[in-house]
Amino acid sequence: MLLLTAVGAALVLTAVGRTWAEGVALGMGGSRVAVSASGSRLTALPTGMALVAMAAAVAVFAVRGRTRVLVGVLTVLAGAGAVAGAVIGYTDTAGLHAVAAGQLALSSGRAEEITRTAWPWVALAGGVLLVAAGALTAWFGSGWPAMGSRYEAPTRKAPARADSPSDLWKALDRGEDPTG
Repeated sequence: MLLLTAVGAALVLTAVGRTWAEGVALGMGGSRVAVSASGSRLTALPTGMALVAMAAAVAVFAVRGRTRVLVGVLTVLAGAGAVAGAVIGYTDTAGLHAVAAGQLALSSGRAEEITRTAWPWVALAGGVLLVAAGALTAWFGSGWPAMGSRYEAPTRKAPARADSPSDLWKALDRGEDPTG
């Protein structure tokens, strides 16, 4: 689960930093300006979902039982969000049009001859791995071993009942406070 989450999140985070779409914007006097947009420029959804999945992978070690199943469901949802973000980024051209407007210093611009790269597919694959990691956690996670009890908050023990002075000394030797 941890390996799937790490690889899936790494794929998504790497992909969103790369160019997803390229095109040409027509400027004043017929000039042609090349424009490109990264995945994070087109949609922020995959980045956020990958970070949620990474946090869930850490949380899996701190919880157990039904809570671990809920963390698995959260990871499935984060993976589905990364997949949806990759699809949105691949199909949407509004982000590239906004980049064209910015490079032309106009309030609106239009990119033409738009081409797509393979990076949205890499982000989609990372999202699928996150879904698989979450499904594994939701299905099998409740049976996985949990952290030892030494990591839990200490509980207060009832004071030892002392019938004689030697019982008081024995309680002190065990690390108990006989005065309660």
